[in-house]
Amino acid sequence: MVNVKLFGLLRIDSGIKEFTAEAYSVKELYLVLSEKALQNGKTITAKDINSCAVMVNGQQAGKNTKLKDGDQVVFMSMVAGG
Repeated sequence: MVNVKLFGLLRIDSGIKEFTAEAYSVKELYLVLSEKALQNGKTITAKDINSCAVMVNGQQAGKNTKLKDGDQVVFMSMVAGG
């Protein structure tokens, strides 16, 4: 199992602060996150997730990053202003 935390707009839009999941890559978490958001009556798309910075165990990661049991994955929405 991996531990997943959400920050920024993704947390607000999904209604999810954190969860655990069985996943072998960051990309596998996309479906899990989308399903959990649907359970909260929210819709999260791959585009929403792709726009986030991803960290695995404190290191920048990409969607193809492999995961192992006990990893901590953080999704952080990018912030824009103007």
